[in-house]
Amino acid sequence: MTRGIGPHHVIDFPPERRAVLSFIDVHWRKHCMYGLLEVDVTVARQFIEEHKARTGEQLSFTGYLAFCLARAVDENKAVQAYLKGRGQLVVFDDVNIGLMVEQTMGERRVLTGHIIQGANHKTYREIHGEIRSAQSKPVPPREEMASRVRFVMSLPWPVLRLFNALLRITTRRDPMIFPSRFGTVGITAVGMFGKGLGGWGIVPTAHALELVVGSTAWKPAVVEGRIEPREILNLTVVFDHDVIDGAPAARFTRRFVELIESGYGL
Repeated sequence: MTRGIGPHHVIDFPPERRAVLSFIDVHWRKHCMYGLLEVDVTVARQFIEEHKARTGEQLSFTGYLAFCLARAVDENKAVQAYLKGRGQLVVFDDVNIGLMVEQTMGERRVLTGHIIQGANHKTYREIHGEIRSAQSKPVPPREEMASRVRFVMSLPWPVLRLFNALLRITTRRDPMIFPSRFGTVGITAVGMFGKGLGGWGIVPTAHALELVVGSTAWKPAVVEGRIEPREILNLTVVFDHDVIDGAPAARFTRRFVELIESGYGL
C-alpha cells in the first residue's frame, strides 16, 4: 500500500496526447542538428505595431516568420529534402509549412494542424490572411480527430508500438507520406510560455527543417556602432543531419536571419 502521497485522482490519458506520443515514437531516431539564434526583430515588430495603431488590425508575427522561412527555403531547397531508403533524396519544389493554429470547438479552444501550401509563392499578406482564416473556422466536435486515428490510439500499447515500427519503415521507403500530411517544413511556437524572458525551445521533430519560435526580450545591441535597445527573438532551427551538413545549414540560417532582420517584404 502506498503511503504518504496525499490526496490524488486518476484521469483518462487524452487521445490527442496519445497521438503526439505515438508521433514522437515514430520519428525519434532522426539525427537532428540544432542552431540556437538571437534574431533582431525590431523592424518587423515595429511595423506590426504601427499597422495595428493605424488600422486596428493585428498582423500575424508567426505569419511573417513563415513568409521569411518560405523565401529562404525557396533559395535552398536542399534543407527540405527527405531520405528515401538509403540511396535517394526527395527534394520538394513547393515550400509547404506545417504549423498549429488555435481554433474554437464549442466553448473550448483547441490546437489543430494547418499547412500553408506553396508558401514560397505567397506574400506576407496572403500568409497572414490564411492563418487568420484558419483560426476563425470552428472545429466540428465529431471531426476533432479522424475516426481512423481514434481507432489506432485505442490500441493496446504493445500493438501500438508494433504499428509505429511498421509506420517508421513505411515512411522511410515512401517519404512522401509525412510531408503530404504535415508539410515539408514546420514551425512550432513556444514563445507564449516566456514573454519578456529570453529562452530557446528544443523539441523533437519529424520535419527535415523545423523552426521553433521562442520568446522575445529587449536587449542592448550594437547598431551602426551605437548601443541601442532592440527586441531580440530566440529562435531554434532544427535540421535533419542525415540529409544536410553544417556548412549549407549555416548558409541557409544566415540568409534566413538576414531576411527577418531587414524587414523583408514589409
